[in-house]
This record gives sequence, structure tokens and C-alpha cells, in this order.
Amino acid sequence: VLRNAVHVEEAEVEKYVRDIMKEKKIEQKDTGFKTNLHMSLLQISGYKRLYLNVENLRKVPYDSDNEEHEEQLIELWNLLMPHENLKARITKQWCDIGFQGDDPKTDFRGMGLLGLVNLVYFSRHYTDEARQILSRSNHPTLGYSYAIVGINLTEMAYSLLKNGALKSHLYNMVCGFPQMEHFHQFYCYLVYEFDRFWFEEEPESIMHFNQYREKFHEKIKGLLLDCDVILTLQN
Repeated sequence: VLRNAVHVEEAEVEKYVRDIMKEKKIEQKDTGFKTNLHMSLLQISGYKRLYLNVENLRKVPYDSDNEEHEEQLIELWNLLMPHENLKARITKQWCDIGFQGDDPKTDFRGMGLLGLVNLVYFSRHYTDEARQILSRSNHPTLGYSYAIVGINLTEMAYSLLKNGALKSHLYNMVCGFPQMEHFHQFYCYLVYEFDRFWFEEEPESIMHFNQYREKFHEKIKGLLLDCDVILTLQN
């Protein structure tokens, strides 16, 4: 009964709460226990469901023939560069927001559509911060590729979700089923904090990126060990 209870749909939770209380001979009238168990099962099964949803989005390759994919990519440009029009779909202008070449689709290979969705979410919900960080990323000595680093941080958020490190954060943040929105919010925190971390550390060059990325990763993993942790930005 317990093993099955952590893989249930939201609508089935109430039934499993009753089954567990019956199996463990806990009085059904113990409403405090019932409420806490109900919330816990929602959170545990919800975490598993969120990981599957994130994984499914990661598995979707960026498709330049897909109108929705292209619209999100153009939205990203317009959010970050509102005063400059794209001269063409394939252009060196993409390097201005931190992609590696003329066509951003090649940079989404590792994280699929998840990488783009994260970038757009941050730029849409924290537009001022996104533009500020993009501007800082063009620093003459401490600069970095904004979009590429953003996709790299998507991989970090994804791996932390996958290995269970985000459990305390999400359990503290959501009294029920965590949604994709909550994963995006954590990603936004990573982007904002990484930029601050990068400039505090003052790396000698972008060639040391992996070293500082790992140092930042260890810092975040340390913060997530706190059972009361919530890592998010607030609008």
C-alpha cells in the first residue's frame, strides 16, 4: 500500500490516505494525521510527475520547422533586444544574446526545448533582470555568453531535480503537486545568482568557466541540504 501510494494520480490520493490509515490501524478521525499524510503524498508523487514532465520537454528537439518553436525563439530575441530587429532568421545577430553561431537551434541539442523554454520564461517574467544580466554578460573582461550559460544552467536545474536534490526546496514551496512553473522559478534563481557569483569571483577568463560553474554547483547543492530551504526569486 505504501509503495503504491507514492505513484498515484492527484485524484487517487484521498483513497490511498484511507488505505494507509486502515493498514497501519490509525483512527480515521485523526484529521491532523490525515491532512499531513494527504499533503505528503501529493508532494512525493508530484515530484516524480514533475521530473517526468521536465524530462519529456528536454527530449523534444528544437525544430526550426515547428512554428511554435520558432515563435518562442523570436520572442526571446524581442524580450532581450526590444530596440533591434532581427535582419534574418539565420544571422550573426544571435551572438549578441549569447548564442554560439548564426542559428541558435544547434545550441539546444543537449537540453532540447527545455533550454529555450527556460530562457523565455526568465526573460518574460523577469524582463528587467534578464536585460540587465545580458548587459553585464557583455563586460569587456568578465563577459560570458548569456544564452549558452543559460542553457548550461538548465542542465544544472534538470540534474538537481533528477537526483532528488530539489525535494526540500519544492516540498517547502508547494503544499501539493509541484508544477512546471516551480521548476522554471528555480531556474530563474540560478540565472540571477550565477551572474552575481560570476562577477564576485572575477574569473581570469571565460576559459575557466567549467571550474567556476562547478564551484557554483557545489554552492547550490550545499544550500539545498537545508531542510527549510526555498530558493526562488520574487516578482
